Amino acid sequence: MTAPLHEPTTDAAPNAAEEAAAASAAEAKAAVQGRSLGRIAWERLKRDKLALTGGIVVLVLIVIALLAPVITSLVGQDPDVYHQSLIDPLFGTPTGSLGGISGDHLLGVEPVNGRDIFARILYGAQISLLVGFLSALVAVVLGTVLGILAGFFGGWVDATISRVMDGLLAFPQLLFIIALVSVMPNEMLGLSGSAVRVFVMILVIGFFGWPYIGRVVRGQTLSLREREYVEAARSLGAGQFYILFKELLPNLVAPIIVYTTMMIPTNILTEAALSFLGVGVKPPTASWGQMLSTAIDYYDSDPMYMLVPGVAIFVTVLAFNLFGDGVRDALDPKGSR
Repeated sequence: MTAPLHEPTTDAAPNAAEEAAAASAAEAKAAVQGRSLGRIAWERLKRDKLALTGGIVVLVLIVIALLAPVITSLVGQDPDVYHQSLIDPLFGTPTGSLGGISGDHLLGVEPVNGRDIFARILYGAQISLLVGFLSALVAVVLGTVLGILAGFFGGWVDATISRVMDGLLAFPQLLFIIALVSVMPNEMLGLSGSAVRVFVMILVIGFFGWPYIGRVVRGQTLSLREREYVEAARSLGAGQFYILFKELLPNLVAPIIVYTTMMIPTNILTEAALSFLGVGVKPPTASWGQMLSTAIDYYDSDPMYMLVPGVAIFVTVLAFNLFGDGVRDALDPKGSR
C-alpha cells in the first residue's frame, strides 16, 4: 500500500489558534475588569465634544482669573488707572471707534474715566469665579451633611431638616442679601471694603443654596439605605457613621458632582445680579455685573461697554452649563450617550 501524498496535519495550528483566542479573551476580560467608574465616565465624557469644549473654556477662565495680575502687567494696563486723554470731554465717551479699541486697549476703555476694559474684565473674572466656587462649596458641604443625615436616620431628624429646607426654599434670597449687605460694616473679621461684601455673598448664597442639593442627597440616601451592601454592613456590626461615610457617601459622589457643576453658574449669575443692583462689590473693585449696571447710561453711544461684560457672563455661564450637562451624562449609567 502506497504512502499518502500529504502528511496529516498536526494539532499545533489548532492549539495555537485556541491559545491566541483564549489570550485575546483574557485581555478583553482584564480590560473590562480594569475599568473603574471614573475611567468609564471619562471615556463617555471624551465623546461629548460640547462638554469638552465647555470644560476647556472653564479651565481657561480659571487660569485667566488666577493670572490676571500677570496678564495685565504683560499688556501694560492697570484696572484702576484713569486715561482721561482717551475720553471726549463733551460727551464723556471714548474717542475713536468701537469704544476706544486699540493696540494698547484691547477691549477699549470705560466712558468718563477711561479705565481699561480688558484689565477690568480679567479682574472681574476673579470675583465671579471666587463667589461661584466658594458659595457652591458651602452649599455642597451643608447640603451633603444634612441631606444624608435626614435620609439615613429618618423620623424626627428627617422631619426637622426637611422643614428647614422648605422654609429656606420659600425665603426671598435676593431681598435678604440686599438687606444684609446694605447694613454690613465696612470692616469685619479683619476684612474691609469689597472683601466684606464678597465674604457675605459667599456665605449667604451658599447658605440659601444648600437645600437644593440637600433634597437630592436626601432622596438618594433614602434609596441607598435599603440596599444589600448596607444591610450586610449592619449584619457585620458596622456603626451608623461607618455606614454613612464608608458605604453611602461614596455612592453619592456622582450626583453631588453633577449638581455642583450646575450650581456654580447659578451662583455666578446671582453675584452679577447683586453687583448690577449695587449691593455687590464696591467700586473701584472690578465686577462684570457692576460694569453692566454702569453701561446702561451709555448703551446707545458706547454699546461696546455693555457688550463686553455681557458676553463674558454669557460665555462663562454657557461653558459651565455645557460641562455640567456632559458630566451628568457621563456619570449616568443608564444614559445612551
